[in-house]
Amino acid sequence: MKISTLRYSFKQGFINIRRNLLFSLASIGTIIACLFLFGVFYSVVLNMKHEVKMIEDSLTVTVFFEKGLDEQRIMDIGNEIKAIANVDTINYVSSDVAWKNYVNDVYNGDMNYVQNIFGSDNPLEDASSYEITLKDISLQEDTVKAIKAIPNVRKVNSSEGTAKSLNSINLFVGYASLGLILILLFVSMFLISNTITIGISVRKEEIAIMKLIGAKDSFVRTPFLVEGVMIGVIGSVIPIALLYFMYDGVVDYLTEHYNVVANLIHFVSTEEVIKGITPIALLLGIGIGFFASLLTTHKHLHV
Repeated sequence: MKISTLRYSFKQGFINIRRNLLFSLASIGTIIACLFLFGVFYSVVLNMKHEVKMIEDSLTVTVFFEKGLDEQRIMDIGNEIKAIANVDTINYVSSDVAWKNYVNDVYNGDMNYVQNIFGSDNPLEDASSYEITLKDISLQEDTVKAIKAIPNVRKVNSSEGTAKSLNSINLFVGYASLGLILILLFVSMFLISNTITIGISVRKEEIAIMKLIGAKDSFVRTPFLVEGVMIGVIGSVIPIALLYFMYDGVVDYLTEHYNVVANLIHFVSTEEVIKGITPIALLLGIGIGFFASLLTTHKHLHV
């Protein structure tokens, strides 16, 4: 496409927006509202996924051995566990460390008090274990089966209920996100399509003359495509800016005024939220504007 033709297309795109200002503003406003709601939902989902990931990372599978195993066999069991594909980290906890952790958790580390009750012996002498974290918590059941199949493994403790709940949350978030995006696409494309249709109606005679004197299909269609893309760009940039200031303000307010929230929720940073939402919002806005215009011009211009 020639530079002069491109310049003409951009000029006509702006003129089309100005001619149908009310409908253009309605389309822009709809995209702003939809993408802003999407941004709010995205930030909530991102924080939910962040919290779920932190919980998943904290979930451990504990592997206990048969009594009387020597150190070499325990190391061999550890190597066999490491070889399982879904195992992320593995940490050996000796019986002495297990006992100290128990005293710290139950008796606030008061070893003198504990020794008066239990004596100097370690009640957890045969409780050495491996603590394992998994790469994918949804595969916990299969991973536990693989660990139990290792010889000399006496017992495997895992949080099956928690793992299933976390997996259900991830599925729900995924389906909800997909549903929201589809609704966004439908509503926005519908309004932009109406705006382009009105623009075509206003210029119907002009377009007919252009085609009679030999204007190519692309020459007629391009200004409307530019119009749709510009509506999409404007409609996607504004909600990104709104989301930036709103998210930053809400997080600061909650962390400053509600200590419980600050302690329970580890918010994703504003920069990370905006970094994630910006390309998605621009892609959705420009894509909606472009394809709505393309479909509308194909239908009404017959070019």
